[in-house]
Amino acid sequence: MQHKGEIIEKAVRESGFSITRLAERMGKSRRWVYQIFESPTVSVDYILAIGKIIHHDFSEEVDELKAYKMKVTKQITSDQQQTFFDEKDEVEYWKNKYLSVLEKYNDLLISTK
Repeated sequence: MQHKGEIIEKAVRESGFSITRLAERMGKSRRWVYQIFESPTVSVDYILAIGKIIHHDFSEEVDELKAYKMKVTKQITSDQQQTFFDEKDEVEYWKNKYLSVLEKYNDLLISTK
C-alpha cells in the first residue's frame, strides 16, 4: 500500500513551497501539514487541494488518482465523439440527457422518503 503522506511530503519539499504558506493556503495549522506527511492514508480531496496549491499533479504517483484520471479522460473522449451531431440532433441529445438526469433525481427523492 502506498504511503500517501510520504508522496505528498516529497512533492511539497521538491516544490520549494514553504510548510507555513501551504498551511495558510489550506486554512490549517503547520502541525496539520506534518500530520498529513506522517499519515499513510490521506483523503483524495486533500491530495488534490495540495497539488493545486503547489502546482503538482499527483495522478502519476497516487494509484487512486491514476484510476480517476483515466476515467475522466475516457469520459471526455466519449463526450467528444458524441459532438458530431447536426443542430437538431444536438438539441434532442441534450434534452434527453436532461430528462434522464431529472428522472434519476426524482427516483432518488422518492427513495429517501
